[in-house]
Amino acid sequence: MPYRSTDKTRQKKDAKRTSMMQAAVRIFAEKGYHAATVRDVVNAANVAVGTFYFYFPDKETLFVHLFEETGTFVLQTLQQAVRSRATLPQQFLAGIQAYVNIAVYEPAVVQLLLVGGAGTVPSLGEKRNAFREKLISIWQWPLDGALAKGAILPQNTRRSAEALAGAVDEVVLNLLHHIDPELEAAAAVQEMTRFALRAVAYIDASSAE
Repeated sequence: MPYRSTDKTRQKKDAKRTSMMQAAVRIFAEKGYHAATVRDVVNAANVAVGTFYFYFPDKETLFVHLFEETGTFVLQTLQQAVRSRATLPQQFLAGIQAYVNIAVYEPAVVQLLLVGGAGTVPSLGEKRNAFREKLISIWQWPLDGALAKGAILPQNTRRSAEALAGAVDEVVLNLLHHIDPELEAAAAVQEMTRFALRAVAYIDASSAE
């Protein structure tokens, strides 16, 4: 009879893999891609070296896999936040708030996505480009809607979304350098939202009445 793993065995394997992934995000954020080692990851996850190589052939494969998984999480979170609101101010506020929340409570995730492995992991280039493209599209979606409604002045929404994505990233990265990012978070969200609305020439219909 061929061997089939039990549910309990699969759960243990999944737990070890999850533990390694969580540890790796922290290690890469703290030490950087080059300085981090497989030994660092397994020690932090409290698993054997052999367990690591059961799931991943090398450090680069792990890093790329982490980038994809964390990228998907961030993109889904932002998209859900933006699309759950009806007006451009609400959409900007919700999206920026969601991004800042991730940065404050999961800083290693943002660190890995925005600066981790940049220029040092050859196989990451296409993945990073795909992530940036999807991020830009998340910000472009509310701009297209606002333009169709006449809520912003005529503009190239693709270029505006590119600029917005870069600006938000910069604010988020700088926020992480504060001694207490959570203390600065609320103000950063409000200021960035106001900046974004000014940048895209939002027309506040209520103030014109």
